[in-house]
Amino acid sequence: MFGVEAMSQAITVLSNGRLCDGSLADALRADVWIQGEKILAVQPPGVAPAGLADSPGARRPAIHDCTGMVVAPGFIDVHTHDDAVVLDHPDMLPKLSQGITTVVAGNCGISLVPMVTGEPPAPLSLLGRQQFRFDCLRAYRQAVDQARPGVNVAALIGHTTLRMQVMPDLEAPAAPGEIAAMSRILDEAMREGALGMSSGVFYRPAYAANQEELTSLVKVVARHGGVYSTHIRDELRGIVEAIEEAALTARQAGAPLVLSHHKCAGPANWGRTAETLPLIEKLALQQPISMDVYPYTAGSTVLREDLVDGVIDILITGSEAHPEMAGRYLKDIAALWGVSQAQACQRLQPGGACYFQMRQDDVDRVVCHPLSMIGSDGLPHDKRPHPRLWGAFPRVLDQYWRVKGTLALEQAIHKMTGMSASRLGLGGRGYVKPGFFADIVVIDPDKVRDRATYADPVQFSDGIEQVWVNGCLSFTGREKGLPARAGRFVGRHGSEPL
Repeated sequence: MFGVEAMSQAITVLSNGRLCDGSLADALRADVWIQGEKILAVQPPGVAPAGLADSPGARRPAIHDCTGMVVAPGFIDVHTHDDAVVLDHPDMLPKLSQGITTVVAGNCGISLVPMVTGEPPAPLSLLGRQQFRFDCLRAYRQAVDQARPGVNVAALIGHTTLRMQVMPDLEAPAAPGEIAAMSRILDEAMREGALGMSSGVFYRPAYAANQEELTSLVKVVARHGGVYSTHIRDELRGIVEAIEEAALTARQAGAPLVLSHHKCAGPANWGRTAETLPLIEKLALQQPISMDVYPYTAGSTVLREDLVDGVIDILITGSEAHPEMAGRYLKDIAALWGVSQAQACQRLQPGGACYFQMRQDDVDRVVCHPLSMIGSDGLPHDKRPHPRLWGAFPRVLDQYWRVKGTLALEQAIHKMTGMSASRLGLGGRGYVKPGFFADIVVIDPDKVRDRATYADPVQFSDGIEQVWVNGCLSFTGREKGLPARAGRFVGRHGSEPL
């Protein structure tokens, strides 16, 4: 069963842990055998794989005792804006320290590729300003592999970025020639391993896009077996119509749909997940649909006056005009300056903020819904980031499994691993199975919780004991250490660029 050459390679055993394999199967006691970057076997405790002990040249495995621990696939953050930070700060400590081993970049229509500029306009500026130097995904992929970040990186291509690359007038729908130009760029990116396309028609640079423009581009994605992920046009009063628009686009194009960070935003919308979730369930009978969600009542994005309603709290995360105001609430800044909140918002731009737009029961319903996956939606370039950047995944385990008991452990893990890999086309990841990549997190179930807060967002979570990326021990919780970086670019279904 095992050749001499294979058995001469080092083997690691994560021994006697409580294994949640990424599916919804019941957890069980098992040993996970790792060889190189792959999972060699999953065995009953203390039982070596058949033929291993008798193989000539076999090396004694390194044993990591996981008694009392939960062993699970490394978490997959399906909604990130980590496009540039994986190059700027490749240690990726905010993600590794949560147990995340793969990030999906390029969400909300915002991606580095394909854009070359030193002055990215909003909302592309959410990705920082230093890394807009890639005119194709192949070049970005090579840069990621050269940087060797702490986590694996998969990528969506942003519709807004495509528009900015091709269209001189963003206030109008794309003309046929412009659609054709964007389609050619997108087709090339899909051939080079992109997971699909994201859109952010919520943001002004893409708001004018019509059904023909979006459907034409998503058809390109569908031809390659990719996904369509969208920050819908309206998460406030017009949320139902916006969901129906997104579903129609994906259905007409023939691509699976991911609704980004599903929420019912604004006090007038609170409680409406009782309406939106049944709608999504009904649509899911006709087409493949899923959602991503973060477990917080505040969102975070660029400063926008139209989101200032005088009711919700707004926490400033950064301001180029007044950097000293980061970490203060907009209402307090407005009172200090003797102006309205809308006027204060205008003075602070450009910048970012946390908007406390959601109600807890709505968030709970979405997190626990069987069609939802977990994504952090963190903004790593904010001066004072939303705490989800450092704590989203442990928070799900703490709040929804351990404290509220509304998710079984296996359900919570599945939402962060197997479901995510299956829905987004991340072949060979998301499950602890022989032959899959050894992306694994070891969790202390009695301690796991998030510690990041709005007041102090840069905080390590508790209970993440070990993180393995491609078979390499990459984070140790007790030392808060980074023994090695082993991440790489991950293509759709494991694809390699042409």
